[in-house]
Amino acid sequence: MARNLDPKCKQCRREGKKLFLKGERCYTQKCAMIKKAYPPGMHRDKRRRGASEYGLQLREKQKVKRIYGVLERQFNKYFKEASQKKENIGEVILRFLEMRFDNVVYRLGFASSRSQARQLVSHNHFLINNKRVNVASYRVKINDIISVKKSSLNQKYFKDLKGTLKNHQVPSWLSLDKDKLKGKVVALPKKEDIESALEMQLVVEYYSR
Repeated sequence: MARNLDPKCKQCRREGKKLFLKGERCYTQKCAMIKKAYPPGMHRDKRRRGASEYGLQLREKQKVKRIYGVLERQFNKYFKEASQKKENIGEVILRFLEMRFDNVVYRLGFASSRSQARQLVSHNHFLINNKRVNVASYRVKINDIISVKKSSLNQKYFKDLKGTLKNHQVPSWLSLDKDKLKGKVVALPKKEDIESALEMQLVVEYYSR
C-alpha cells in the first residue's frame, strides 16, 4: 500500500496550516504549527513569500492530497473520473475522497486521524457488510455497514473506544451505533459536510492546464 512517508508535522508546516494529520496532538501546544509556523528546511527568512497563480494551485492540490493521505497517481485518477460526470468536478473529487474506507473509519470516530484509520483498516479490524475489507482506498456505498471485527472487540483499544465516542458527532451522511461500534452510510456526502476551507477550484484549474 503506497503512502506518504514524509513527517506529518513537516507536511503541515509546508502548507502553512494545520492539516490535523496527527489526531489529538494537533489540538495541543505540542503542535508544530504553534512552535514552528514557517516552512521546513534550511532558510534564514522565515516569512512566507507570495506565490504565483500556478504556485497557489499546486499548494492547494498538495494540501488536499496530504489531508486525505492520497498520492499523485490516485489523486489524478479521481480527477479524471470526476471529469466524466456532469457535476461540479471539485465537489465530486471531495465526495470520492470522503467515501474512501479509511476516511469513513475516521469520520465515524473509530480513529483519531486518517493515518491511524488507514493502519487499522490494513490490519483487518473492520468489516463492510460483514465481509473483511483491508483496502484503505475502497469506496463505500450508500447502505454499506461498517463494523469492528468480532475478534477485535476484545482488544483494549476498541474497549476504550466506546468511552471516547460518547461525545463524538458524525456527519449527516453517516449514522453510528456507539454501543455496538457499528456505522452506516445513509447518504452521499454533501458540500457542507466536507472540509470547507479547501479551494477545490484551484485543484481543478491545476489539472486543467
